[in-house]
Amino acid sequence: MDVPQLTPEEAARIFKEKNAVFVDVRDPQSFQGGHIPGALHVNDHNVHEFLKNTDKSKHHIIYCYHGNSSLGAATYFLENGFEKVHSLSGGFTKWCELFPDKVEI
Repeated sequence: MDVPQLTPEEAARIFKEKNAVFVDVRDPQSFQGGHIPGALHVNDHNVHEFLKNTDKSKHHIIYCYHGNSSLGAATYFLENGFEKVHSLSGGFTKWCELFPDKVEI
């Protein structure tokens, strides 16, 4: 399954418009060290609850460190009924490089 991807610039536009849910799939320590403001942290410990309680019709943008693990996570969400999912190309690393003012610690 091909997972649609967004560039950080496209994701920043969507972030500004508040038209998507950002989902961070990195480890808890990395999430606590910094993340996209308002992002939900989803990992092995809470993924089943997330799948059960999330509005799958909303747009979800998945990100990890560099944009690799998020491809697998996005595929998993699509396979579980999410309607519109994108992976963030370059991940949180690229986001921080381009938008250091859009990082919450």
